Amino acid sequence: MTAAAPEQSVLRDPAFVRYLVARTLSGAGNIITLIVLPILVYRISGSASLTALVAACEAAPYFVFGLVAGALTDRWNRRTVMVVADVLGAGLVATLPLAHWLGEVTVTHVLVVAFLGPTLGVFFDGAVFGAIPTLVGRGRIAEANSIAWGAQSLNEILLPSAVGLTLVLLAPADLLVLDALTFAASAALVASITRPMHDATREHPPLTTTVLLKDIREGLAFLVSHPGVRTMTIVGTLQCLAGGGFVALMVVWIDRSLDVGTEGLRFGLVYGAWAVGGLLAASALPRLLRRSSPERIALVALPFSAAAGLVVPLVPVWWAAALALAVWSVAYTVIVINAVSYRQVVTPEPLLGRVNTAGRMLSWGLGWTGGAVLAGVLVGALGTVATMEVLASFGVVAVLVAWTSPLRRAVLTSSGEESGDRSTTPAVDP
Repeated sequence: MTAAAPEQSVLRDPAFVRYLVARTLSGAGNIITLIVLPILVYRISGSASLTALVAACEAAPYFVFGLVAGALTDRWNRRTVMVVADVLGAGLVATLPLAHWLGEVTVTHVLVVAFLGPTLGVFFDGAVFGAIPTLVGRGRIAEANSIAWGAQSLNEILLPSAVGLTLVLLAPADLLVLDALTFAASAALVASITRPMHDATREHPPLTTTVLLKDIREGLAFLVSHPGVRTMTIVGTLQCLAGGGFVALMVVWIDRSLDVGTEGLRFGLVYGAWAVGGLLAASALPRLLRRSSPERIALVALPFSAAAGLVVPLVPVWWAAALALAVWSVAYTVIVINAVSYRQVVTPEPLLGRVNTAGRMLSWGLGWTGGAVLAGVLVGALGTVATMEVLASFGVVAVLVAWTSPLRRAVLTSSGEESGDRSTTPAVDP
């Protein structure tokens, strides 16, 4: 089988549809876990700092393992990596409901799962990011990413409310059974895709420590030397400092600042508001890229994201906070999908896993983990809202960086080009 023809929608490509369903199922389980694990820790301990630590544990594996995972997944069969990660993830998540049924759930157990699950996810993501260009062709990367992100956003809209209502009847750990099942279903679907997701003709030297370090250096060298990729990675890291700090305290904020609690319909609506904006962003980005360049989109979206991040924690009413959160999500998610798609377009196929996991290591691993850790450290002294405001200020720094970077120079020098070419031809050259 070959990749979808450039003029054909990826939704008409059976291989991509299987990939999409697998990724959506796995994402649905991840959302349940993302909601349930902080609630588990908060209910067991009542501690805002320990609750924030869950978010730090979820993001830390990218910082610890991102570079190695990227180098290895560029060598390995990407389909095999995704299947193995899904199977192991199913078994890992299943340990929590089992412990709950035995009456043995502890904060330590939850934190271990919060760390090991995303560790598997680092390898899964390294394979996923490298697979998309090979699976659909580089001309359809933005469309494929936007559809996948849109499906995930639908999950994030529907599931938090459903989880919030279900928590009235079930213990949080019971919901993780569904997460384990989604991992298993995802593994089966990925295994059924016959189209190659990597260049099987490329030969690699035998794997040694020296060779592995050389592979890592090659990925980092491309990221650092390419002005556009480098700048978007720095901006992404700063954004994730704000986002990681907010999400780390989100359950506490909903409970204490909005007086909503940790279950029920209102909890689900507030928690799911972020996904509404994400769906709008995913739907809009392909159209935006047909009219403008990735660099211009980043420059315009960043100030909106920074301003909204400062406003959201100050809103005292739950429904207004949900609306403000959705607005923030639109700008924030446009920046994220735009940066990921840009990296995939400009990065050579042999470097896809390494460059993308290196970028994710810095933004998600360093930025998100750092934001979550700072949230846990500061919340005891400053309180929930003040801590969120401090962390949201990193979004302002991201605006300053972007508007004094090669992104702005690229927009100025390419202002006379046809906008239709900008989505696939980067204006910033390495």
